[in-house]
Amino acid sequence: MKRSDKRKVIHSMKVGIALVLVSLLYFIKPMYDQVGQNGMWAIMTVVVIFEFYAGATLGKGINRGIGTLLGGAVGCFAAILADRIGGIGQYFIISSTVFSFGAVATYCRLVPRLKKRYDYGFMIFILTFNLVAISGVRMDKVVGMAVDRLTTIGIGFAICISVSLFICPIWASNELHYSTASKFHKLATTIQGNLDEYLKIASEKENQVADSSSIDYIKACKSVLNSKFIDESLANNAKWEPWHGRFGLYYPWDIYLEVGEHLRELATTLLSLNACLQSPKQPSAMKRQALKEHCEVFMLTMGWILKELGEGIEKMELCQTKDLINPKLEIVKLLLSPRLSSSCEMEVLESGEELAIASFNFLLLEIVDKVEKLAHKVQDLGEAASFPPRKIDV
Repeated sequence: MKRSDKRKVIHSMKVGIALVLVSLLYFIKPMYDQVGQNGMWAIMTVVVIFEFYAGATLGKGINRGIGTLLGGAVGCFAAILADRIGGIGQYFIISSTVFSFGAVATYCRLVPRLKKRYDYGFMIFILTFNLVAISGVRMDKVVGMAVDRLTTIGIGFAICISVSLFICPIWASNELHYSTASKFHKLATTIQGNLDEYLKIASEKENQVADSSSIDYIKACKSVLNSKFIDESLANNAKWEPWHGRFGLYYPWDIYLEVGEHLRELATTLLSLNACLQSPKQPSAMKRQALKEHCEVFMLTMGWILKELGEGIEKMELCQTKDLINPKLEIVKLLLSPRLSSSCEMEVLESGEELAIASFNFLLLEIVDKVEKLAHKVQDLGEAASFPPRKIDV
């Protein structure tokens, strides 16, 4: 069974355990005598807030708790105020407060910075406020009702958090950390696959086989390119998680997102390189052979750098960017720049082959620049997260 499938099974079992525990509010008579039918709110809380990652469950639970507490308190205040005014005035008070708080909370849900982390809390605030304030018009003990519901919601929240954190916890922080590290290896494989295909001199049948085998590394590159939403969701969940392992409070998850942006920019350039290599206007086999040495140096160097950066993040070690990575990048730049500049000195390129070579060189230099920026961003991550220096055998 794959690791992802195992985690899905574990999560499903944890949800089942939480539902059994919350059902005890109905099974055990002394508990039922205390909570009564309000126990259904605890069951609803478990069903609604239990998420795959521990951070998502904790964040949703805190949002629900704060939203319920504030909504219940403001709703009780509005209901009591309306009851004291009495007559037609109480309906005016309830209507105006429902409109005002509902409109303000809904507007807050549309603010991007608030929506990202607190959207669920605002929604629960609107729901709880309306339930308490409006039902208070026809009920005498509105405060007692609000307290009972808040208590049962707190019980459901406590069960969810206990099961999620203490029974085989699934951390969003671990997922974001290791998925970010794996993207470096995917892009290193993409570079190697692109250049292997470019230098391959084969018959039409062999080229067809190469095209089918190249699908894997292109898919890997596209998976990096399409990872923004997943990364942002994982980072948001990771910020809610308590201190565990080497991931402390105020860990620099935002820098992980910045590293992800640089990786996606590099993936975009690699896909452009692949499109360039698929163009019908390609240099002859002889000219490609002349480029073989430079391409091999580029491929080995870029692959080594990306893998070292990925392993540095995975092992939480600070890569020696200034001493080891930057000199290698400068060597590759010097290796590629003369060929590009000699092509640019010509006012008109003599043939489509020279145009293809110039485009190819330009994309290689573009990749070098993006890898250099990526290395500096990884350096920033290591310093912000206090990674120990990484020892590299060259």
